[in-house]
Amino acid sequence: MNIANGVEMLELAMNAMGNSSIIHPTLIWDEATVILVDAGTSQLPEIQKVMDQVGAPFSRLNKVILTHQDLDHIGGLPEILRVSDHKVEVLAHEEEKPYIQGDKPLIKFNPEKMAQRLASLPEEQRKQMEKVFEASQRLKANVDKTVEDGEVLPYCGGITVIFTPGHTPGHICLYLNQSKTLITGDALNVVDGQLEGPKPEFSSDIDLAKKSLKKLTQYDIETVICYHGGVYRNNINQRVLELTNE
Repeated sequence: MNIANGVEMLELAMNAMGNSSIIHPTLIWDEATVILVDAGTSQLPEIQKVMDQVGAPFSRLNKVILTHQDLDHIGGLPEILRVSDHKVEVLAHEEEKPYIQGDKPLIKFNPEKMAQRLASLPEEQRKQMEKVFEASQRLKANVDKTVEDGEVLPYCGGITVIFTPGHTPGHICLYLNQSKTLITGDALNVVDGQLEGPKPEFSSDIDLAKKSLKKLTQYDIETVICYHGGVYRNNINQRVLELTNE
């Protein structure tokens, strides 16, 4: 889905534990740079197809920015790096780097937490989750550059990094200065057409995640892209302010 000149929201089908959903990585490009924000799970052919359609082919991809460490955001990264015939730079916040690189287990796949979760599941779901857990243990990719709060990346008209910890310790949002588009990762969600805050059951620190939303009120936002739920354009700044007060 085209969002603005040089901004495309992807719509990728994902199946997790028998539940189907749509996730929304974002493609950003200009004549010099092609950036993928979040890497999906294992949908590289679909990503390549969209890139070809919009005139920013995979052969030009030179950066991947990760909003955070969750498996549905980084799972497809190793394949992207392996298939590319040139160097693709990976960017993320310093707090997320050790998890993405495999130096620490992904927070939501911590062995102790996983053991408790697996014990409570029916046998069939437990087997599926065990496979996902095993895959998460093998997943690792180097982070080439770390980004920090307030940093303006000099690509595609300027991309402002907004440090929004809570969902994970190093979660970031990205504000595209040129189109006034906010890429939220999992800091916000669109549910039944309404913009909603972070989900407690998926956040490592829900109080911090809610507090982080206040940073978003500093920006003039015309379009929001949520990884879960897609696009939202209705009185965004007012709605974000409401969410900070809930």
